[in-house]
Amino acid sequence: MRKKNLVLFMLLAIAIVLFTIPAFAQDDVDNVGTTFSEENSGAAENFEESPEMGGLQMFARKIVGSGFVDMFIQGGFVMWPMLVLVIWALATIIWKIVSLSYAKTNLNNFLEQIIPLIEDEEYDEAIEVCEKTRGPVAVIIHIGLLKAEKGIEAVEKAIENAGVMEMAFLEKGFIALSTTINLAPMFGFFGTIVGMIAAFDAIAKAGEVDPTIVASGIKIALVTTAAGLAVAIPVQFANNMFLTMVDGIVMDMQKGSEKLIETLIEK
Repeated sequence: MRKKNLVLFMLLAIAIVLFTIPAFAQDDVDNVGTTFSEENSGAAENFEESPEMGGLQMFARKIVGSGFVDMFIQGGFVMWPMLVLVIWALATIIWKIVSLSYAKTNLNNFLEQIIPLIEDEEYDEAIEVCEKTRGPVAVIIHIGLLKAEKGIEAVEKAIENAGVMEMAFLEKGFIALSTTINLAPMFGFFGTIVGMIAAFDAIAKAGEVDPTIVASGIKIALVTTAAGLAVAIPVQFANNMFLTMVDGIVMDMQKGSEKLIETLIEK
């Protein structure tokens, strides 16, 4: 199961890279951090007719819209590391949804099948049921049953070791999500500082305060801040949702192992 999940994760990550990077691609890096005049805005609306626009950017505008692409370009170089974080977090979220869905087991139905077999000391049949059932609960009970003939202490130790391994698997991916949650707003604030520096530099060169002079720098500051929060908020929600799912699976592992040991002690 883990190998299949790993392959699926890699395929999803590649697909996201292929479809997301073109959506934000730009061919003219000199446009980073600049404002668009009315003439450029008109060109953005009629991007298909512009011979200077690259094919990737045209494709991106058709897929996600000109507004998102323009905001990405106007945000400056800070938007690129945030794009990497988005791809990383999105691939991790998809993988966690798939892996945790496979890890979830209907505990009551599983115990209804396995407990009568254990009570009748039909361990081979019980092990076969565990092998056909997916999820950490079935894994730890399977390993416990393999040690059933060696006594309760051996079963408890085997379950404990298996539980540690399964917990390590369930916790995979949370580092990627927490990193995105922490770094995305930081990159946004970094872009804010860069934009304000550009605004004050423009004021210093002009020698006067004019809204049109500082508009470019302020726009960079606002775009990057908004982008950082837009990335962090949904990833934080997904992270909390996954933590809740993992807690539920851990509780099922606890209940299943306790029921197994109680049944073996009674026998």
